[in-house]
Amino acid sequence: MTTPAERTKAVVDTRDVLEMLANAEEVTIRGLVQSVAICLLRHYPLNVDLDVSASALPGVWTHPSAERPDAQAASTRVVSWFATRTDK
Repeated sequence: MTTPAERTKAVVDTRDVLEMLANAEEVTIRGLVQSVAICLLRHYPLNVDLDVSASALPGVWTHPSAERPDAQAASTRVVSWFATRTDK
């Protein structure tokens, strides 16, 4: 079971990784992004957690949408962003 401290740390750490990736000139270590993502997602909030948070703090959160029709397209775009010369 994920504790509030673990969930908060996952959100903060994810922001840090995204900022690092946004500022990186290139990603050269194969599998690094996937390994870090797996670690961060372990305690990342689920939709049920966001729904509860949205009910308690409507000025901070909103209820997550039930469907994500673009989820596959988004993951495909992310994979292509991190392709390296050796991946081709």
